[in-house]
Amino acid sequence: MGREYSIGPLAQIPEGEGRTFEVYGRRVAVFHTRAGEVFAVQADCPHRAGPLADGLTGGSTVLCPLHERAFDLRTGAGIGHDDCVTPYPTRLSEDSTVLIEL
Repeated sequence: MGREYSIGPLAQIPEGEGRTFEVYGRRVAVFHTRAGEVFAVQADCPHRAGPLADGLTGGSTVLCPLHERAFDLRTGAGIGHDDCVTPYPTRLSEDSTVLIEL
């Protein structure tokens, strides 16, 4: 089990969008879904280093803005291709602070 790091309040990430954060030396894309869930994965697409936080989200997936490769935010698995991204366990504290485990 890793250590948890706070990136601040969930309110800084609009619903349906993602933001990139520097977390203990790693770039992490954090997503706030329209259903109120929070997910975190590596910030850059493994295909051509596209900024995943700028991608389109739907449910628990994100679509890379550069070459439209989709990833499951729960598992990091590629959808329709073999690439995958590293997911990070994420949870909300009682005061809606986003905590990421690295």
